[in-house]
Amino acid sequence: MNVMERHKFVVELLMRQNRATVAELAQATGASEMTVRRDLEVLESRGALRRVRGGAVSSLPGGVEPPYAIRAMSGSQAKERLARAVVELLTDGETVALDTGTTAVAVAKAMAHRQLTVAPLSLHAAFTLSAHPGIQLVMPGGQVRPEELSFYGSTPVQTFKDLCFDTFVLGCCGVDPVQGATAYNLDDVQVKRAAVASAQRVILVATADKIGRAALGRICAMEEIALVVTDAPADSPVIEVLRDQGVEVVHPADD
Repeated sequence: MNVMERHKFVVELLMRQNRATVAELAQATGASEMTVRRDLEVLESRGALRRVRGGAVSSLPGGVEPPYAIRAMSGSQAKERLARAVVELLTDGETVALDTGTTAVAVAKAMAHRQLTVAPLSLHAAFTLSAHPGIQLVMPGGQVRPEELSFYGSTPVQTFKDLCFDTFVLGCCGVDPVQGATAYNLDDVQVKRAAVASAQRVILVATADKIGRAALGRICAMEEIALVVTDAPADSPVIEVLRDQGVEVVHPADD
């Protein structure tokens, strides 16, 4: 494994089992224990874990959004598949609001050869979209959250009140049949709500780990969402409930 692969492996392992020893990580990654200790030091500086004697434990409470850099290391292939499925649902010439988060950045990358007008809710997505010649960027403005680089405050909220989009591609921290779409950061929630209200259609894209979860801030109810794009198993109980509620669920095609 190279350094990025090791970091991703360590983070995902700790998310599953909360604790791991240096010896265990060295054996699993094929790296020396000295290299693993350096990896743990770097990941601790990014807020991904806490080093303890002989190993590390996760430092990410369940009710707190993991740092952007950590989320970016997790599930990249799944996010790319979801992103391609989302972009296939868009028609050239559409106006699209694009949410914050690492899955949204994957969607921005998948828009490379499309002709779209896009308002990204974060600078991460804006930087990616700026490299695509067919994309016309509309920046919502406002204050910017450190690391997440998402816009917040009254300026982006007003922007979405003043504009009308064909589609809002919504990312979120949790999707629940009762609570709807939710997010951890309440400043982000306000902007997302405004984007939902500005769009004719809302496409919610969520990795399997978001399905059946609820975060602190409620973005919108499920009836406000046209369809859900997810890699959660089609026969999972939550997906079945969503379908019973009349929500269209789209799964990405196998590679």
